[in-house]
Amino acid sequence: MKDFVDALDPVNAAADEAPGFVWRLQDDSGNATDVPVLGDDWLIVNLTSWRDTDALTAFMYQGRHREMLARRREWFERLQEAVTALWWVPAGHRPTVQEAETRLLHLREHGPTAYAFTLRTSFPAGPAEPAGLPAPSVAASS
Repeated sequence: MKDFVDALDPVNAAADEAPGFVWRLQDDSGNATDVPVLGDDWLIVNLTSWRDTDALTAFMYQGRHREMLARRREWFERLQEAVTALWWVPAGHRPTVQEAETRLLHLREHGPTAYAFTLRTSFPAGPAEPAGLPAPSVAASS
């Protein structure tokens, strides 16, 4: 894990300067590895906001982040369930860990929807309701 931990600050610094980067969750250490997520001490959260999925994809698959992504199997178990969820947020909104947990669990249960999706199956920007809720009623107007 030493290589992973040593790379956190440089990768985070690269993200902070990347085109389309908006915000990232961080604790007093400058990263979020000590922030609890899903009640599991073995999990770490990476919670960021980007202008759009193109900006996120460009950052993920180039430079230092790409190098770390290529080595992820050295540090992390391969899980069968989804570990990353994307969703659209209004400008200026800072997502919470609880919000991220809710979206990830929704993705695991319902697959990609406008409420929680993946880079492979994304949806246009806009508000979205969780799957399984009744559609809001619309009153006719004249």
